[in-house]
Amino acid sequence: MEMQLPEVPMVHIFSFLDAASLLRAGQVSKYWKRIADEERLWRKLCQRRWRISWGGLQVPSWKQLFLTHSRRERCMMRARRQDFAYKESTDSLGLLKPVAYFSGSDPSMGDQKPIVCAVSSKCMLCAWDVQEGLMIWCSPAQPSGIKCLATLPERSLAFTGDALGTIKVWNCQDEDPLATLTLPSSCTSMEVFLTDDDSPVLMIGDSEGDIHTLTVPELQSVSCVNAFECPVFCLYCSPNKKWIFASGTHEFILPKVFFTDSLLRPPFGTNALFVTFLMTFCTQVSWALKRANRLTVMLRKEFFGRVEFSTLDMTAESPGGSTTVSGREIASFILEDNIDAPQCMGACDGTTVVFDSGPYLLLVTIDGYLLQKFHHHQNVICSLWMDPVHVLTTSMDNYLHLYMWEEGAFHPRLQSCCHLEQRKDDMRLNCDYPIAICDNTSIVCVVSKTGRASFLVMYSLNM
Repeated sequence: MEMQLPEVPMVHIFSFLDAASLLRAGQVSKYWKRIADEERLWRKLCQRRWRISWGGLQVPSWKQLFLTHSRRERCMMRARRQDFAYKESTDSLGLLKPVAYFSGSDPSMGDQKPIVCAVSSKCMLCAWDVQEGLMIWCSPAQPSGIKCLATLPERSLAFTGDALGTIKVWNCQDEDPLATLTLPSSCTSMEVFLTDDDSPVLMIGDSEGDIHTLTVPELQSVSCVNAFECPVFCLYCSPNKKWIFASGTHEFILPKVFFTDSLLRPPFGTNALFVTFLMTFCTQVSWALKRANRLTVMLRKEFFGRVEFSTLDMTAESPGGSTTVSGREIASFILEDNIDAPQCMGACDGTTVVFDSGPYLLLVTIDGYLLQKFHHHQNVICSLWMDPVHVLTTSMDNYLHLYMWEEGAFHPRLQSCCHLEQRKDDMRLNCDYPIAICDNTSIVCVVSKTGRASFLVMYSLNM
């Protein structure tokens, strides 16, 4: 008589398998297939792969979602220039910057149509259908220039802040805002995210050094905390939504990491909980996308000095009911003098750092050991964008390059994928700091010619 382990220990054992092993296990018997098809196993694989908050996403089948988006990633990884449909905007909107996805084809977005939005120098917010290459709408001109843009693609919402302190919420279908709030001071930074209980939260840094926490979409105040004696230049939420990195505009202002709960729940304590890092001249920061509580900071050792990378782990403990927070440096390294100082950097799994160096892209361990070096641009890399799956670089050589993370190695590795023109058949090397972003099926690049207006280049993968 064949003996079978009970379902509970079987599910626990199967929880250690990757997707390929689960599929193979499902071929052993009907009983094993039923266990291998358990939704909780495939949801865990989805979270492990993409590390995003699922919020209120309605998923008929986690297994099907994982297989569908894994197939799309493989298609993107193997794609060549001829596999993309090329579209180019023809709208005269002045300079466009920044740009972000309103909605897209990533797993957390429920397989929506890719729509991007960008801020125009003509004080407008505009939205485009990426697949069609057409502008959906453009808002009326705002009274003041829009300084900040953030999006929540899971809810198809965008948020803007201007120099007059006016905050607005937009959806991807309408040119009129859903809600408006005017703060006493100018908006200088912005961050939006979904909390663990699926509640959207907007955080605003202002010119007076305050951090405002607001509900979405009502824009009602939750808390207001003074962080610095100068404008809040950067707000950056960790992927697990537990921490908020904040920095000021002055090089000698020491950055802080706030415990998010103390900003979301004012009665949490008499003051917001935070850690101050004894670091000056911080130039870039990145939370590890696949490692909770880990942060990498890029800074200069001294004015115009050598570049250092420092990786820290944040912890929150509640002995006796009183919460304390701390940050501990776990690794650091200083770049050698023969390496060009980076302008951009990012961290994925918490064990490596990716950054530019002139025309090169480098993947280095957090201790400074070089893993990979790529040379796909003729000119210096001027922007680097990344998510848990993709890395995009642009240069003023009229090209952008797509890399994708490989899974399974001891250290993550990047695979070089496609090399695309920022503007088709235009070989003039006068692009002015192009910026590119992507999702699972599209790539969007903002290109500006020197002294001219910007336009969008939109690549959609032919599936």
